[in-house]
Amino acid sequence: MTARATQAGRAGRIELADVAIRLGQGEAAFDVVENVRLTIPAGQFVCLLGPSGCGKSTLLGALAGHLAPSRGRVSLDGETVAGPHPERGIVFQQHTLLPWKRALDNVAFGPKMRGLARGERLAQARAFLALVGLADFAERYPAELSGGMQQRVEIARVLINAPRVLLMDEPFGALDAQTRLMMQELLLDIWTRLPTTVVFVTHDIDEALFLADRVLVMSARPGRILEDIPLDFARPRGRDLVTDPGFVDLKRRCLDLLRPRDGKPPLPRLTPLGLPGVEAA
Repeated sequence: MTARATQAGRAGRIELADVAIRLGQGEAAFDVVENVRLTIPAGQFVCLLGPSGCGKSTLLGALAGHLAPSRGRVSLDGETVAGPHPERGIVFQQHTLLPWKRALDNVAFGPKMRGLARGERLAQARAFLALVGLADFAERYPAELSGGMQQRVEIARVLINAPRVLLMDEPFGALDAQTRLMMQELLLDIWTRLPTTVVFVTHDIDEALFLADRVLVMSARPGRILEDIPLDFARPRGRDLVTDPGFVDLKRRCLDLLRPRDGKPPLPRLTPLGLPGVEAA
């Protein structure tokens, strides 16, 4: 049995049945997501790809249980998602670490809330910090860590709760390019070791194609699934994948799907100064 097959037996299966989400009240209400039908098998890594404002994060919020759909049903392993739960861990773009606690105590916070004995929870926290490459930084406070390190502590803090589903909302979007690449590779390495299903929100095509088993391309608001693209690139994946002809073809396909089709006029042509209608000297 493969490592992924073994993990799939413990990870969660997600189903969205005709999900629509409407936000706001009265005349100010608007549709964010509509008619989303989706099944994500246990252990799969799925990326939600789409333009800003298309409802990706809203859909993730429904999966997390932070908001209820206006219509339809969100379920995990056949049970309706009715509210937040550690089995559906979420990582945001900006970390939510407690600034007055050391990295070790931040990671151990979940087990502490569950009543785990101090020695056991600290031992687990050290193991998860080692998993994300921060064994030597357990005693540091968040302010003493780089942005990439802070996100690694955040990931460890979520994973220590053994979530069946890991939800990630553009977790590397605020990082510099080099750190972002390192974090993508780290995430894939962790995912091969731990039993979890991943739903990862991004607007970066290269990131989606590099990470996922499957990319769901969403339309502009109200968000719908435009296309469900399976990816059969071999794992483990290296940086040379981005120059693979198949990768380039899929990137072109995603760009075409994401091209605006709302009839708006193109942006004005810019002069060499970068301003419309102003000629360079």
